[in-house]
Amino acid sequence: MKTYMAKPAEVQRKWHIIDAENMPLGRLATAVADLLSGKLKPTFTPHVDCGDFVVVINTDKMVLTGKKLTDKFYRHHSGFPGGLKEMNYKTLMQTNSPKALQVAVKGMLRKNALGRKQITRLFAYKDANHNQQAQQPVAYAVKGVRE
Repeated sequence: MKTYMAKPAEVQRKWHIIDAENMPLGRLATAVADLLSGKLKPTFTPHVDCGDFVVVINTDKMVLTGKKLTDKFYRHHSGFPGGLKEMNYKTLMQTNSPKALQVAVKGMLRKNALGRKQITRLFAYKDANHNQQAQQPVAYAVKGVRE
């Protein structure tokens, strides 16, 4: 029996839409990372980008459990001495909640060219309005999330 290896030309991408209302950030990010990397497909091949497109709406209504809003920080560095910037997640969720989701998902993808390509297929929006109606995304139900 031979192992099936997908070829980049054979990959068929689907569009998924996920409503992030009342979902924990980490659980949502895990589901999005699985869709972007294609791990849920039977034709998954580690060295081929076989993931789908994901549209996430209502990121303003995501939740963080415990004391993460005050104790967890988003940090980035400009590259210059003294260039460390940090912001707690309460401020980040109020100002730019799609960025919070994108940072969480990016940390779950591969740290190479494949992961950088996969993160470009994530589209996150603060509210229910999005620009991908023409692609006719199909609703995706995240499993294991309490409602």
